[in-house]
Amino acid sequence: MEISPFLERKLARRFQTFDIDGDGDIDRADFETSAIRLAREFGHGPDSPARRRLLELSLDLWGRLADAADADEDSAISVDEYKAAFAADLLVTEESFEAGYRPFLDAVMAVVDTNDGKLNVEEHIRWTGALMDLPEEDARTVHRRLDTDTDGLIGTEDLLRAIHGFYFDEDPEGSGGWLLGALP
Repeated sequence: MEISPFLERKLARRFQTFDIDGDGDIDRADFETSAIRLAREFGHGPDSPARRRLLELSLDLWGRLADAADADEDSAISVDEYKAAFAADLLVTEESFEAGYRPFLDAVMAVVDTNDGKLNVEEHIRWTGALMDLPEEDARTVHRRLDTDTDGLIGTEDLLRAIHGFYFDEDPEGSGGWLLGALP
């Protein structure tokens, strides 16, 4: 798969959101830290089934990512390794998208959603900040744009459409163009 300049910018931004400790590589600790941080943000302690499921899926995601992208087998993935794996269709494809993202988003919702199956803007700000260090202003913008029926709430289907657009839509005004805030 050829990576367009727009997709390259989106992948660089996604890589930044994975790199929780900001050391320039992503590794297992980034995935573990972000999952635990998200669970704590919403009051889930170590014994919470929702926290355990989120951590399990986060570490599974790390394992799949490492298997596909850690070309030099140093237990860390550079931005170049990440982009190369994506270009080789080793990470996300149209065929693997739903199976890869729905369980993870369901686990996020089990941790984050407090009562109604949908996220209000404050819940969205908190989860994206805890999981991906997304700035509040960016999270507010994303929530507003995903809330297409303007009821103040977004759900799993809204998030899935936006994530799909992130990887597969070349429209800078589409949901994928701004899902994670400003692109580098």
